[in-house]
Amino acid sequence: MSIPDELRIVDVQAFPTSFPVTAGVTLGIGRAVKRDCVIVKVTTENGLVGWGESHHGRCPGAIGQLIKTTLRQLVCGMSATDVVGVWSRIHQRQLASHGMGTAAALAMSGLDMALWDIRGKAVGWPLYRLLGGSARAIAAYAGGISLGFQPPQQLVDEVSNLVGQGYRAIKLRFGDTVSRDIERLSAVRQAFGADIGIMVDANVNYTLDDVRNVAAALSDHKVLWLEEPFAPQDYRAYREARQLVSVPLAAGENHYTRFEFNRLIEDEAVGILQPDLSKTGGLTEGLRIAALASAWKLPICPHTSASGLNMAASIHLLASIDNGGYFEADVARENLFRDQLTSRPDLLDQDGCVYPSDKPGLGVEVDESFLLAHPVIEGPAYV
Repeated sequence: MSIPDELRIVDVQAFPTSFPVTAGVTLGIGRAVKRDCVIVKVTTENGLVGWGESHHGRCPGAIGQLIKTTLRQLVCGMSATDVVGVWSRIHQRQLASHGMGTAAALAMSGLDMALWDIRGKAVGWPLYRLLGGSARAIAAYAGGISLGFQPPQQLVDEVSNLVGQGYRAIKLRFGDTVSRDIERLSAVRQAFGADIGIMVDANVNYTLDDVRNVAAALSDHKVLWLEEPFAPQDYRAYREARQLVSVPLAAGENHYTRFEFNRLIEDEAVGILQPDLSKTGGLTEGLRIAALASAWKLPICPHTSASGLNMAASIHLLASIDNGGYFEADVARENLFRDQLTSRPDLLDQDGCVYPSDKPGLGVEVDESFLLAHPVIEGPAYV
């Protein structure tokens, strides 16, 4: 069957972009000094444009180069509606055999997201409707690069501001020292009582001894989950840690494709799965991961990244699956990608929920002039 000319992919562009952070939050992975992302633009024969976001992988120039050279040559001429075919072609030619592994997964994620944006625009439907979902409320928590290693009272003040905005759940940063982590957790729980849900994220900066020493505090303060205490491939540590804590472990933002999630699920150590649609292979793979997790009765709480594109994609996904959990709202004080590069999809209601856009596709506008004005800043994003 021939490809309709108007839906044929004729161009793929990638825009690596950065901006400096003036008052960076300190997390388990260091102090933020800049933010990066890679924006993907796909154009069809009739001029229909789709936008997506690839995670930068801490080397945005390399991810952008991979997209606008290798991936572009692989997919130009294919149908923009053939998301499974495009995904399979990239996986076979670039990721599965002699390819760049993680980099290819990041690169293909933004491309795949852009194709889903085109699919929705082509039929005039918002993405959640195309995926079989509904415009239902999605509970959100305050996350992103925020709520770092501040003094307890300063942290309480910041949480108070977020609760005032309508958030009913927040994520604190662990990975400092166990004693200081517990001090901050205790201060927030004491200040707000049972009125808010609390998650904690160690940003891979914990040891098994740290988990053992923090376990009682997690239980006492009714923490909803302990996120990424270890590096993603340290499966043995996750299995052992599961025996040490009564709260669920969460992971997945640094796992790629359904094949890595299959291992994560079968080990039965992680109870909350957090695929990032700008990392794990895009919406096409995100749907597969969600279906796999559904068979094991595991919730999907996506990790969201820099811009409104990934935020919107995550909300549409959550509105379309039967095991959708929390949406992670980026409440960082400085995020030009959220506030200037794209329109913002994560508008909170008084009950702490967000809703998918009813505009066609992802429903997000992109300011291309921002991309030209904010080229890549070389160097590490955290120091």
